[in-house]
Amino acid sequence: MLQVLKNLFGKTSKVDLKKMVQTGAQVIDVRTKVEFQGGHISGSVNIPLQSLESSLSKIKKDKPVITCCASGMRSATAKSILMSNGFSEVHNGGAWISLRSKIS
Repeated sequence: MLQVLKNLFGKTSKVDLKKMVQTGAQVIDVRTKVEFQGGHISGSVNIPLQSLESSLSKIKKDKPVITCCASGMRSATAKSILMSNGFSEVHNGGAWISLRSKIS
């Protein structure tokens, strides 16, 4: 049970996120527009968490998705939302600034 929760809400650690991005993974930043404007990962798409479910058509289901936010909490929620809507490969990248250093 604990592993199931870690897989759903935990940050991805056993996956090479840099390689995923290099091979076409989508980085979805679920912070607010103002937060995103203050700094973000180049090439990431800003879809605030509160509008994620109404914006699912902006995300390709056939490509891996990496979610990120300010600390990792909203990105964990976003991962859960995406998985419950049929996205099969979704990874919680955690805090955008930390993710940026991992994939740069």
